[in-house]
Amino acid sequence: MHVLIASDAQWVVDDLVAALGGPETSFTVCRNGRDVTGVVKARTPDIAILDLQSGSMGGMAVTMNLRLDESSGALPYIPALMLLDRTADVFLAKRSGADGWLVKPLDALQIQRAVKAILDPDVNIHPAVGTTAQDDGADLVGLDTIAGA
Repeated sequence: MHVLIASDAQWVVDDLVAALGGPETSFTVCRNGRDVTGVVKARTPDIAILDLQSGSMGGMAVTMNLRLDESSGALPYIPALMLLDRTADVFLAKRSGADGWLVKPLDALQIQRAVKAILDPDVNIHPAVGTTAQDDGADLVGLDTIAGA
């Protein structure tokens, strides 16, 4: 699995690498969201994990940019997991087209479950992790505050 991380916070990168790292996983780190499109063109990741606040172009703008490029055929579909600072930011993840989100502070098990839920929606996951399939349009606080779309 190849993971693209867009974050200018080293602790976020460290947490993600520790949670997802392994012999079959590689990472590309972008410190500025403006670099994501070029990185995706060079090597398409299996998933992009995008910090809400990252340099001069945060997770919401990057996700919207990925979705626009996908709709025009300029880029393939890239699953996106957005890292949020607070629960109130969930609407930003939904509006931008993110496939899922986590509200900080990050937890290794939540990171692993969220990535698994996004990459394989048919996986039976813990009830605390939400996915697009579970979101019926209602505001599912117990699900949406951790991960969902």
